Amino acid sequence: MILNVSGRTDIVAFYSEWFMNRYREGFVDVRNPFYYHMVSRIYFKDVDLILFCTKNPLPILDQLKEINKKILFHVTLTPYKEDIEPKVLKKNIIEGIKRVSKIIGKDYVYVRYDPIFLNDKYTVDYHIKAFDSMCSMLDGYVHHIIVSFLDEYKNVNKNKTILKNRMITEKEYRKIGFYFSSIAKRHRMCVQTCCEERNLVEYGFIKDDCISRDLAYKLTKKKYKKWKVRDCQCVEMVDIGVYNSCGHFCKYCYANYDEKKVCAHFKKHNKNSSLLIGDLEEEDIIKVRADNGKK
Repeated sequence: MILNVSGRTDIVAFYSEWFMNRYREGFVDVRNPFYYHMVSRIYFKDVDLILFCTKNPLPILDQLKEINKKILFHVTLTPYKEDIEPKVLKKNIIEGIKRVSKIIGKDYVYVRYDPIFLNDKYTVDYHIKAFDSMCSMLDGYVHHIIVSFLDEYKNVNKNKTILKNRMITEKEYRKIGFYFSSIAKRHRMCVQTCCEERNLVEYGFIKDDCISRDLAYKLTKKKYKKWKVRDCQCVEMVDIGVYNSCGHFCKYCYANYDEKKVCAHFKKHNKNSSLLIGDLEEEDIIKVRADNGKK
């Protein structure tokens, strides 16, 4: 089984103590986001690989040595200011990525420059300069960078007056593709897109999955099916997060779309609960989640 921690919220940044409590106890419970009283129980003995998705790896770094599992990190690092990412604490994140790289190896740390959007403030030249600076600082610590472009999620549409995003022209795609590819190559990195209509392969980008079947097999020696809930070809994973529970409040986020619910969820979080948000209830039906990989 591959555990996604998490695409629904930033567990590493805000709930690391809870996650480590669950790891030490040996299992974690996850509510079905569509059927409230259906709960999946996942035993860590069945987990082969943990994918940590975060904008801040710092809170869990000192505990990584306790985790006796294969680990991947996807660390999102974007150049937006407080108008777009009002609560993202970016201080020392570069150093945090370097520390992760030293602990698990640079082949297992992916930086996500994700998403790219353009407006009068965040121009193509702005992104090129930011990307160059990021790659310079991470030279020797990261091999792989994943790039994506803004999608029209519910939260994106709600925040259009803040984002002020516009369509990217083919000329701008060409400039991003050429410069990002050449910058990455100069710093001994590769840059890829996953499930993007404009994959920029003609400029040297790699078209690949965030976690491909080949990578999953390399790390676990198991073959995994395509993740049915996603449009991409990434392998099937089990996400233990909860929507509307991330404190970064990024204006482009697909997983946060109700800030009042985020605040309510923070209040319901119990670091000692088996669930990320709230506690088990009498009406809950708990089913053990089976291993989803084939040897």
